[in-house]
Amino acid sequence: MSAGNKGRSTPRVVCCAIPISRAAGKVLVITSRKRPEHWVLPKGGWEPTDGVLEAAASREALEEAGVRGKITRFVTTIPSASSTYHFYELDVAALDQDWLESGERRREWVDYAEAVRRVSWKAELAQGLSLSSLAPKR
Repeated sequence: MSAGNKGRSTPRVVCCAIPISRAAGKVLVITSRKRPEHWVLPKGGWEPTDGVLEAAASREALEEAGVRGKITRFVTTIPSASSTYHFYELDVAALDQDWLESGERRREWVDYAEAVRRVSWKAELAQGLSLSSLAPKR
């Protein structure tokens, strides 16, 4: 068992949404609860009640960012020592004005380059975002 697993013998399954406004070409980023000065993408642990991984990504986006929309694309899976991250693009249809964690987080629409800059403190998030359909074509 590695120290990064918080006592688990297997890595935690983390589902991450990349909330996108296709018309504007922007990504919705949110502040971290643990580190309010840092920005993240909506993400959290898969729970058995979610069923499929996409459902967990969608649920986390609603709880953490008030995002309503549709998962449109699986992006990538990134394993780390403590967690396995699964990234999904979520096309945003609407944003709730009041949501579960609205008192604990801020949210902001930013362009792709700014989103990468803001989440770059967490390598997995920057890597997942860099593989999304918003990333400039090489």
